[in-house]
Amino acid sequence: MSMKTILITGGSGYIGSHTVISLLQAGMSVIVLDNLCNSKKEVVDKIEFITKKSIFFIVGDIRDRTLLKTIFKDHSIDAVIHFAGLKAVGESNQKPLEYFDNNVGGSLILFEEMAKANVKKLVFSSSATVYGDAKTMPISEDFPLQTLNPYGRSKLMVEDILRDVYHSDSGWRIVLLRYFNPVGAHESGLIGEDPAGPPNNLMPFVAQVVSGQQKELLVFGDDYPTKDGTGVRDYIHVQDLAEGHLAALQYLEREPGLIAVNLGTGRGYSVFEMIEAFEKAAGKKVPYKVVARRPGDIAVCYADPSLAKKIFAWEAKLEIDRMCQDAWRWQKNSANAKV
Repeated sequence: MSMKTILITGGSGYIGSHTVISLLQAGMSVIVLDNLCNSKKEVVDKIEFITKKSIFFIVGDIRDRTLLKTIFKDHSIDAVIHFAGLKAVGESNQKPLEYFDNNVGGSLILFEEMAKANVKKLVFSSSATVYGDAKTMPISEDFPLQTLNPYGRSKLMVEDILRDVYHSDSGWRIVLLRYFNPVGAHESGLIGEDPAGPPNNLMPFVAQVVSGQQKELLVFGDDYPTKDGTGVRDYIHVQDLAEGHLAALQYLEREPGLIAVNLGTGRGYSVFEMIEAFEKAAGKKVPYKVVARRPGDIAVCYADPSLAKKIFAWEAKLEIDRMCQDAWRWQKNSANAKV
């Protein structure tokens, strides 16, 4: 592969860090830019330990235009993977301006500086939230786009910006990756999902309950029209997701154009099924309490991942048991566990 240096914004975050490992193991060199608002510098040291390779790490913000200019001037960058973004749905309802400033404003500055530096290959970290409350399952890429919260809107706005950028200049090559529900951790147990506050997502919440950091799991609604009344989601192992980014970069080397691609497994698990799988992995019970539904949550959401298989030759390989085992190993290893 002719691709050499990849700039990864938000590269010390949960999905970013696992993707950095995949890229390094595929022989690419990586520059990570992260403002550490939801990640830690130690993650980079752990990636270097796992891969035995070094990363050029810059603490900084995508909204810092001067810094971006310097990065593009000082390094010969082939492509950008853009992860940097705030990502909590609930928080986005409380702080919409922060979300639009960071996710949309920051992206605009990044794309402007990429254009000036003539770096026009981009993989953008989007989300299945751009489909809103889809009426049928599975969700394929041609479904109508609609959003239910400021977080989802910020992702859709950036997608729209990129569609317009591509229409104005077909020299760009862009993949919009719409993730479903990333879970799990690196098999080494050294890096995983490490939210900087109470977890918003199911698996880290379950893991923190089992390790004694949280008293009980809150199950938001058991009256959905699903097999056991709890919400059903397409959980994808973060290592599979990371490999999807590598496949997207390789695709950009071969193909011009702009394309949106789902990354999911194509199958949904309910909250209760997830709890059961985690209990099996940890050998412990998960105490839980059913509470009211969260506003904006939908009953069922899972992907049709066939496009990724067709054009990237990629598909998710790791099953729910492996997702839970890896998440539990990471939780036990992480500093604050009382296991």
